[in-house]
Amino acid sequence: MEGKEEDVRLGANKFSERQPIGTSAQSDKDYKELPPAPLFEPGELKSWSFYRAGIAEFMATFLFLYITILTVMGVSQSKTKCTTVGIQGIAWAFGGMIFALVYCTAGISGGHINPSVTFGLLLARKLSLTRAVFYMVMQCLGAICGAGVVKGFQGNSRYQMLGGGANVVAHGYTKGSGLGAEIIGTFVLVYTVLSATDAKRNARDSHVPILAPLPIGFAVFLVHLATIPITGTGINPARSLGAAIIYNKDHAWDDHWIFWVGPFIGAALAAIYHQIIIRAIPFKTRT
Repeated sequence: MEGKEEDVRLGANKFSERQPIGTSAQSDKDYKELPPAPLFEPGELKSWSFYRAGIAEFMATFLFLYITILTVMGVSQSKTKCTTVGIQGIAWAFGGMIFALVYCTAGISGGHINPSVTFGLLLARKLSLTRAVFYMVMQCLGAICGAGVVKGFQGNSRYQMLGGGANVVAHGYTKGSGLGAEIIGTFVLVYTVLSATDAKRNARDSHVPILAPLPIGFAVFLVHLATIPITGTGINPARSLGAAIIYNKDHAWDDHWIFWVGPFIGAALAAIYHQIIIRAIPFKTRT
């Protein structure tokens, strides 16, 4: 019986996300710098919490694509702007879903729901490479399934006619403009994630963990308002991949590299900026 109780106590969180979004990284007020996560933790692969977190990322990204792509297509099929939620509604759908899903999954997987967020946290040494790769795979699979369900509801002809919610660079903008928009937009998102989940802030201010999903969702909302006219707003490679695979038209694939390269560059820049400038971790005196 004692052995079972020990499994219950350690099993779910023994190899948990090192800095989960929306949950406190410190239990006391005396802040201590957390050690960087190792690149590989063999024990993770034997822990149910590892696979449970991956399933949570899959389901969250599935729901994210389902709601947001349906919203995008609802706007696309409307004949007049007066009968649709418009760009503002699309932005609210993306930001609102991120807020809700981060809140729901933060304590299980960290609530990434985005390979670029996972990549940024990996560079900041907040999770292992093993976990990061697993998360990205599950996020992409969830996105593909979510877009697939939307296509099933809409029917193939309607889905193709309305563009499938795929990300492309809009007419009148160059690929360089689209790439720049994706880099800056992802920088805003990942910088917000790192700031909202900072372990030092969590240790000092008890309200920070509770409020963390709000600025993250709001950042997604604002970035969408700014960049929907340019690229449809990717800033999430899984979202772009899921829509592109199900839509599967040449013009969507022509620009698809932008929605991977841009977000990963933006995430890397945000992680470097936060670690070096904001936290000055490389310059702190080691004791």
